[in-house]
Amino acid sequence: QVQLVESGGGLVQPGGSLRLSCTGSGILFRGFEMGWYRQAPEKQRELVASIATDGTIKYADSAKGRFTITRQNTKTTVYLQMNSLKPEDTALYYCNAALIDTKGRRLDDYWGRGTQVTVSS
Repeated sequence: QVQLVESGGGLVQPGGSLRLSCTGSGILFRGFEMGWYRQAPEKQRELVASIATDGTIKYADSAKGRFTITRQNTKTTVYLQMNSLKPEDTALYYCNAALIDTKGRRLDDYWGRGTQVTVSS
């Protein structure tokens, strides 16, 4: 059974920091592209950051310069360090594990249940 368990969300003031963690089980973790997505109320889920099996990283424009994604395969965990948080970062943050083939096609997808991040004074 595949499980992705997020942690680290919470309430933080504008300008503050949080580090999200997502630990996976039931998958060959190092073979999956890992990503963080978020969904704010009445908005579509959007990619925040992803890190491929070869370490290639992508960030949403809104995350560049403020967020850092890393992965530690030995701990089957992916992290999202979020600094200089803004109220517009408020959302439910989801961890994703995607199996990508050599042609870039998404063969399989797993999701965590999400962790809430609220940025407010």
